[in-house]
Parts: sequence; C-alpha cells; structure tokens
Amino acid sequence: MRLALVQFPAGPDTLDNATRACEEVRKAAAQGASVVVFPEATSQAFDSGPLSASAEPLCEEVIHRPDGSAVSPQGEESASPFSTALREVALELGVTVVAGMFRPADAGRVFNTVLVTGPKVHLGYDKIHLFDTATYRESDTVAPGSQLVMFQVGEVNVGVATCFDIRFPDHFIKLAQRDASIVLVPTSWADGPGKRDQWRVLTRARALDAGVFIIAVDQPRPGGEAMAGRKSGPTGIGHSVVVAPDGRVVAESGWEPELLIVDIDPTEAATRRKNLPLF
Repeated sequence: MRLALVQFPAGPDTLDNATRACEEVRKAAAQGASVVVFPEATSQAFDSGPLSASAEPLCEEVIHRPDGSAVSPQGEESASPFSTALREVALELGVTVVAGMFRPADAGRVFNTVLVTGPKVHLGYDKIHLFDTATYRESDTVAPGSQLVMFQVGEVNVGVATCFDIRFPDHFIKLAQRDASIVLVPTSWADGPGKRDQWRVLTRARALDAGVFIIAVDQPRPGGEAMAGRKSGPTGIGHSVVVAPDGRVVAESGWEPELLIVDIDPTEAATRRKNLPLF
C-alpha cells in the first residue's frame, strides 16, 4: 500500500486550505498514493479565529454532471465547502483522503473531526480524548466524540485517532482487536521543550502496544527548524512519521512542509500479532 503523508501548513481561511489541500492530493495521486493523509485542523489552523465560524457538516454526497465534473447537492455554494472539495477530488482521482476539520456541535462548540472520504467511504471520526490540562481546556470549545471509527481500503482495515488520543493505549488496542492493521493519526502537535521526544516515543509505543502501523501526520513547525524547541502553541512540530508494528520508524519528515510518500505491507500487522500475542 502506498501512502502519502502531507505535512500541511493550514491557515485561517477554509477555502484557501481546501484549494491547497486538493493540489497536494493531486501531487500524491500522481505518485501512486492510494491514501492521502493530512494533519488535524487542516480546514482551519488552531489559534486563527473561532473554530465555530468555519465548522461545517460533512457533505452527504457528490453529484456527477454529464460533462464529468462533480458538484455538491447544494450547488457551487456548498454548505460544506471543505469536505465537498476533498470528496470531489478523492472521487475524481480514485483515492482515499483523510483530513482534520471541524463540525458544529453544541452551545457554540465544535467536533474536532477527521474526514475520511473516497470512492467507497465517506465518514467522520470525532476526537474522543480532548486536550484538557492544567493550562488549557480543549473541551471549552470542542465537544468530545464517543465512537471508535474504522474503514477499509481494499481488504485492509484502517482505524482513526487524533493528536491527544496518542496518549491513550486502549484506543489503539481496541482498534487492533477489531482487526485494524493501520491507525491514522492526524495531529497538530505543539512544539516546546521535550515535545519532539514525546511525539517520537508515543507514536512508537502505540505501534508496539497494538501491533499496528501508526501513520501520524502533523502540521509543520511554524518558522521551520530555526524555531525548533520553542513553545509554538497548537500549531505543529512537523516530524510526521510512519512506524511499523514492531516499533521501527519506516519514514519521518523534518520540520518544514513536506509531501512524504511511503510504501508499507499491511500484512506485517497480522504477522506481528500472531508471533507476539498482545491481547
């Protein structure tokens, strides 16, 4: 399976982000990727304005016109511009696109959602474990999800998590117990002292816990390597990574925006769990 990890620098404008994301999908598809994974908050960067202002429902379908082009049921002025744009390009190119966005929830809050869309899938995973700490409460603006999500690419079972979920082993173990071979983790991981080390340890630990491939895709570090190690807020540290079920780092990005193309053999997950009965 060929995957594309798009270390994408989201901005404040949803339409601009959608346009640039679609360009990256085309680049990835041209290199043979069947699954294209973007970070958390691809539709709107954190700290760039109220998330509720850009929150949108998942588009429900795409209508194909006689000339071969596609349009949402609402027409060109879709109520779901981000998810519609990504769904259209995914269907056009025959790939599965995975990207972070926001959906309306309750009392002005949003769901922190991972859109999964392609020829045979269209769904969203709402982040379950919210980043509530001594200094920040994501739950003030984001409502928690409650359901694990899996989908298939061909015969391969793929699970979904988001950012802070990476600290909760049970999330990944439960997906593996449902026969996931891969878990995708769109992320916007803040920089700061020790944060890159934490990211690297946690992604490898979850692969080892569950015997799955971890495909963790982060936003790049604002300012690049020159700003590395300084506190950045929830805007990215780069270092998107593919970790094999035995904990090997297959590939890792740097600090800057990057399109990383990686080939994996998903059957390694079943072999790993057969040889080492984890559950």
